[in-house]
Amino acid sequence: MTDFELKVYKLTEEIPKGMVTTYGEIARAIGNKGLARAVGNALHKNPYEGIVPCHRVVSSSGHMAKNFGFGGPLLQQDMLRKEGVEVINLRVDLKKYLYIYKTVE
Repeated sequence: MTDFELKVYKLTEEIPKGMVTTYGEIARAIGNKGLARAVGNALHKNPYEGIVPCHRVVSSSGHMAKNFGFGGPLLQQDMLRKEGVEVINLRVDLKKYLYIYKTVE
């Protein structure tokens, strides 16, 4: 596992229940907002299922991950709804639910 992947998993663990963040926001928090796709790749192979809540990470438009690695976008939607996040047409209102990291590493 790379240092980058460990940072992604650590930041993903910080997302509070009932909130979401984006791949780009995690990349920005790591220090390079251009690494959003790399964040997605790291989360797709998350070895800490059940510990690292990758279901709380959505696209920059608020949409569920098309290839959510642990059961698809409908499962991601269901997991978020169980945490109190309103999901409509597989999309979250980022104005209401977006978690923004306060510090950049």
